[in-house]
Amino acid sequence: MKYSFFGSVVAVLSLLSSVNAYTVTGVVKSDEGKAVSNANVLLLNKGKSAITDANGEFTLHEDEIPDAIHSYSASTPGFISIQGSVLSYSQSGNDLVQVQIFDLMGNQLLSRDLSGSGSVNLEGFVNAHGTYFAKVKVGHAYQSVKISTSGKYSGIYSGTQGRAVLKKAGETDVLRVTVNGYDTLTVPLSNLDTTLNLILNKTKTTPEYSFGWGLKNDPVPTRGCGKDLTLQKTGNFNWNWSKGTRNIKIDIPDNYDKNKPYRLVFGMHCMGGWAGGVQQEGYYGMKPLDTEKSTIFVAPEGNGNQAPWGQDDYQLFDELLNMLESSLCIDSSRVFSSGFSYGSMFTNGLSRNHQAVLRAVAVYETADVNIWLPEPKDLPIAWMGVQGLSDGLCTPAMGRSARNLALKHNSAEGKDATQEQAQEKNESTHICYNYKDVDSRFPVRWCTDNAGHIWDHKDAGQQQSWVPASTWDFFTQF
Repeated sequence: MKYSFFGSVVAVLSLLSSVNAYTVTGVVKSDEGKAVSNANVLLLNKGKSAITDANGEFTLHEDEIPDAIHSYSASTPGFISIQGSVLSYSQSGNDLVQVQIFDLMGNQLLSRDLSGSGSVNLEGFVNAHGTYFAKVKVGHAYQSVKISTSGKYSGIYSGTQGRAVLKKAGETDVLRVTVNGYDTLTVPLSNLDTTLNLILNKTKTTPEYSFGWGLKNDPVPTRGCGKDLTLQKTGNFNWNWSKGTRNIKIDIPDNYDKNKPYRLVFGMHCMGGWAGGVQQEGYYGMKPLDTEKSTIFVAPEGNGNQAPWGQDDYQLFDELLNMLESSLCIDSSRVFSSGFSYGSMFTNGLSRNHQAVLRAVAVYETADVNIWLPEPKDLPIAWMGVQGLSDGLCTPAMGRSARNLALKHNSAEGKDATQEQAQEKNESTHICYNYKDVDSRFPVRWCTDNAGHIWDHKDAGQQQSWVPASTWDFFTQF
């Protein structure tokens, strides 16, 4: 067998937007079996969307770009062609290349794993008389070519340019369904040619409230309740989401009961930190306080960049929460997030548009600048901030700005809590001020002392930080 590697056959750009046709169809119904109309159905990666009709039905469709206009461009993963006895393949990167040749009876005559762009000489494997099939897979792209030989080698293509376009096999995406009155549904798709039957759960609220829960409401079990535990109770796992792989740290009570809904607390790490550090510190000191073993703690790893949390991580949070609620018995009305510095900035960002899934947040040294933030929804969420008044990085003004947005949304009827003046630190001890002009179901707590940019604030002469107990008290009041 002869191999002729000659670098890139042509300059193919690295973007791998699919040129494949696909059709995703489905029907959306409520958990009561009724059709859900006017729901927004979105393919997150492709940005393709549709609205369900009166029967709850939708179609997401994209035609394949005609072969005549295919070119070596950002829309094509690569090409294969045959000249004489040489099968050539091109791609943008250096992905694994698998070349397989079959005869008409399905017998495999050749299987080789290669890489890059190059060519394979078919002589010695395929006779110069007969019909064969070549299958070339480059990374996640593929193409099958019928080879008809009669004294010479030639490929038969559906197009007219003498080359076949590599198609992205098993193309994945994430489908998201949103509509007022129902929980957001996120569904990973391993195939874009599919028909789906989707069930939306009505947003769980107590009858007397248009949004949110009353204090001490009954647990709201997720679909993971009753399922056998598949995740390790303490440790970490690599989790594949729609845009890559992240490491997730997790601590599940050692006496976990698959039929008991658990509180869920996220811990988001700071710039320069890592999820393992959050886990080692007991999720900002809260895990040792869970003496009743009523809580599952999770710390996802950031994106690996200097700024560890960005726009894509809001989608990461959605998909991770969806996976956890599908795998574990969680009380969906008691999901919380905490974080320090950049982790608090991300948690604060979640508080702006995730009020339907987060009961409360606790942010240590936060800010609402220098990070991608979603547009805020005009909905309340319980919010706790810890601010060192000597912090020169996430300054008190930044922390107060984030706090004031929560106060705006949480104000009791007829009140403007942003006008209420919080009592702040004194000389030797911290002060946690609980706002009075807010809805009691959506409290705001503002804790200050003289410290700088740290999360584990301590009163003068004390070895123990007051932050974990104050946060735990804030979260467990619900």
